[in-house]
Amino acid sequence: MARQKGVIKYVGTLGDIRHFKIKGQEGYFAGMVGGPTGDQVLTAPEFERTRENMNEFGACAKAGKSVRTGLSQVMKQMADSQVTGRLTSIMKKINLEDQTEARGYRKIEITTQRNYLKGFEFDKNSSFNGIFNAPFSLTHTVGRESGEFVVDAFNPANLVNAPSGATHFRLITSLSVVSDFEYNATTNSYDPMDAALNEVNDIQYSPFLDLYAPVPATTIVATLPNGAIPTVNTTVLQCIGIEFYQQVGPNYYLFSSGNCLKVEDAF
Repeated sequence: MARQKGVIKYVGTLGDIRHFKIKGQEGYFAGMVGGPTGDQVLTAPEFERTRENMNEFGACAKAGKSVRTGLSQVMKQMADSQVTGRLTSIMKKINLEDQTEARGYRKIEITTQRNYLKGFEFDKNSSFNGIFNAPFSLTHTVGRESGEFVVDAFNPANLVNAPSGATHFRLITSLSVVSDFEYNATTNSYDPMDAALNEVNDIQYSPFLDLYAPVPATTIVATLPNGAIPTVNTTVLQCIGIEFYQQVGPNYYLFSSGNCLKVEDAF
């Protein structure tokens, strides 16, 4: 693949060469026009394996989107530009673990492979444990409908790596449900096995906490809304995060950097 270094910036096709950008990378790229037609990929026998991969890849993207949708309230300030691809990649690993269905129709059985999601950082360049070092613990109810983020009293001056200019921060905890996905021959697509609970969530915050004053013991509780109880085909993601603010008078202004969110547990 060629990479354009000159001052002319354009995308599209020029002769037999197409020019394009790649999300998350700097500069412009070029490659030869060619390859099979769309009809060939969709119908020709020699592309059967390609169609199988496309079917499962689309399902993995759909499952990853469910994770993002469940956390959409905080995703904008917490995620890097490649989070979509990284979540899809994890779902593909989970998809490959299914040994019960034929290729192209394998389930995305998150409930049996939850460890793939534990520890996932929504911004790969900003680690929660690298920013917040105070002792904490997580608990959840037997029914998985409620969870607590418990932090002992601590001094943030020693245990929080805040961006320059920040005066306050808030801790975050969330519960978000993601369903297993399976192929539906009726709709000819992958659908959540529990559509009613998929993407159901609750996100809770601590009060605004001063970066230059001792913080008392803090407990944040997230509870799934409307009495929702997770079922056997669902996984609950318990996430923790931190947001930084600058106080100006009575107002708090959210920083665009330094914030982070992590899947601490999946159950």
